Amino acid sequence: MPTDGTTADFHARISTHILDTVTGEPARDVYLRLERRDSDGWFSVGEGRTDDDGRFRFRVPVRDWQAGGYRLFFYVEPYLGGDCFFPEITVAFHVHDPDRHYHVPLLLSRYGYTTYRGS
Repeated sequence: MPTDGTTADFHARISTHILDTVTGEPARDVYLRLERRDSDGWFSVGEGRTDDDGRFRFRVPVRDWQAGGYRLFFYVEPYLGGDCFFPEITVAFHVHDPDRHYHVPLLLSRYGYTTYRGS
């Protein structure tokens, strides 16, 4: 694989989508961070903001996308407002096969949320 910074250096094997279940609209401009666990603890492998459709696809360097433990942070307080019950949401999960696509959607409201393994 090339190591000159081209897209071949990245896997785009994890994505998310946030839907505001109160408004029925995508949650736009929500900050996200993806972390991976190794023997030294947790470290960031990607971050960004949801687009106008509430979606984000992480571009994780090949060296950092492997089987193991991950957690996805959704910083929703700026989107929902300061009186929301859950200002941030953490979803921890395991990647068993790094060659498969992982989609972690979030259904969001001011007082609750739901997530699942999407496709």
